[in-house]
Amino acid sequence: MATARHHAMPLRDCNVLLRTLARQGSFARVMAVYYDLRARGLVADSFTYPFVLKAIGVMKLSAEGRKAHAAAVKTGFRWDTYTASSLVEMYAMLGRANFARKVFDEMPRRFLVLWNMMIRCYIRCGRFTAAVALAEEMERSGATPDRVTLVTAVTACSRAGDLSLGRRIHVYMDAVFGFSLPVANALLDMYTKNGCLEEAEKMFEQMVERNIISWTILVSGYALAGQLDKARALFYQCTEKDLILWTAMINACVQHGSFEEALSLFRDMQLQQVEPDRFTVVTLLTCCANIGALDQGEWIHQYAEGRKMKIDAVLGTALIEMYSKCGHVDKALHVFGRMQGRDAAAWTAIICGLATHGQASRALQLFEEMQMSKVKPDGITFIGVLSACCHGGLVDEGRRHFQAMKEVYRIEPRIEHYSCFVNLLGRAGVLDEAERLINGMPVNKDTMPLFGALLTACKAHGNVEMSEQLTKRIAEQDSPNPSVNVLMSNVYATASRWEEAIRVRSKMTHPTVKKTAGWSSIEVKGY
Repeated sequence: MATARHHAMPLRDCNVLLRTLARQGSFARVMAVYYDLRARGLVADSFTYPFVLKAIGVMKLSAEGRKAHAAAVKTGFRWDTYTASSLVEMYAMLGRANFARKVFDEMPRRFLVLWNMMIRCYIRCGRFTAAVALAEEMERSGATPDRVTLVTAVTACSRAGDLSLGRRIHVYMDAVFGFSLPVANALLDMYTKNGCLEEAEKMFEQMVERNIISWTILVSGYALAGQLDKARALFYQCTEKDLILWTAMINACVQHGSFEEALSLFRDMQLQQVEPDRFTVVTLLTCCANIGALDQGEWIHQYAEGRKMKIDAVLGTALIEMYSKCGHVDKALHVFGRMQGRDAAAWTAIICGLATHGQASRALQLFEEMQMSKVKPDGITFIGVLSACCHGGLVDEGRRHFQAMKEVYRIEPRIEHYSCFVNLLGRAGVLDEAERLINGMPVNKDTMPLFGALLTACKAHGNVEMSEQLTKRIAEQDSPNPSVNVLMSNVYATASRWEEAIRVRSKMTHPTVKKTAGWSSIEVKGY
């Protein structure tokens, strides 16, 4: 129906048109019809408001939402259940839970649909504890819940980590409704997300009916708890696997470092003719990045492009990290240049990739562009920036960025930031400043990289006195550190103080002192 014909329509026909347009998702046209009927002096009714309020919520028109609310109050329709529940839904979409609660509290009679809508509103706005509290208030009020109420309330319990109400719902469902599949899955999800795997397994066994969602929830639950063997066993028990279950199992392997198994599962998935989606692709790219599987990563990139997947912030960042970790920073830059909607993670990934490969000036140039684009850097971004300064020997730049991180962006430096900065100062021979920076820090396993970086710098610049002071501080700790003895011995050797070097080396012959050998792995011809 064309909107050009609505100018002479009575309200009833306008409402039919509004419903049609809303179902088609033509929300701008919904608002055009609403403005016209208001201009013609027609008073919106309970059949008008639900569609108009939904359009306002979808289009994020906060000012129009307040006007429509005021009109509903003025015309008396705010007491109507459909209008009130639509107002609550609108405020949920606008992220204004407090306004929704005001509508809810003003209702003289609260029908079940309004309770359900308000609980959902809290969940949508991320206020899970408030959602649980409202569900408990409903329980005390004596209102009889339906299956929608139970699923919504259990979801709130799951997100809030409050199992008390969830367990009562479990008992109530068992006694009154039986194990309805949607509610049973919601309970299963609640137990797994809160680490109650025994209860989840018992729930799973009790379920008369299961679907692929049930299997996926339990597989993901075991994976989240670190029980990869159980997740794997359950995965292979399921006879009909869909894309979501395959992706959940591949993701579980990636999370627990079983990268080869993840790629093997991907190949099996392809043999089963299950098409991966963008979430699977992102998980697989993370896997390839971790094991340096460039050939496989490039094939996945080509697959994504062949399926016309949008290179957005999530997929683009995964590609940048894969190419950077596989040593192809030029390809990472190419992906970055084609990306749509770059967020902080994407900027950080390319800055860190460039810094790792010694392209300091390009990394810092992109950091300047990031700041100009109004994307706010985070702590990980500054690790890349400081690493770039370190690779380029840019002491003044590094000092400026280190201060800006604290004073401009209010980011508290972590050990990784101090380590980059100490390394930068040490390489440049600014040892006194580096020593002052770590002077107040305790010597423990977390701060040892700082002391190690400064000792290495002392060796490079032949500063024996500072090396001895640092070694003395480290030696005061209970546990021996073989790498410190190696460094100190090298410091003495560099200064041609051979007797001291031999004395330190002799300490390492003690049977309790061992230095762990390093190892590396690379991909050769795709393996």
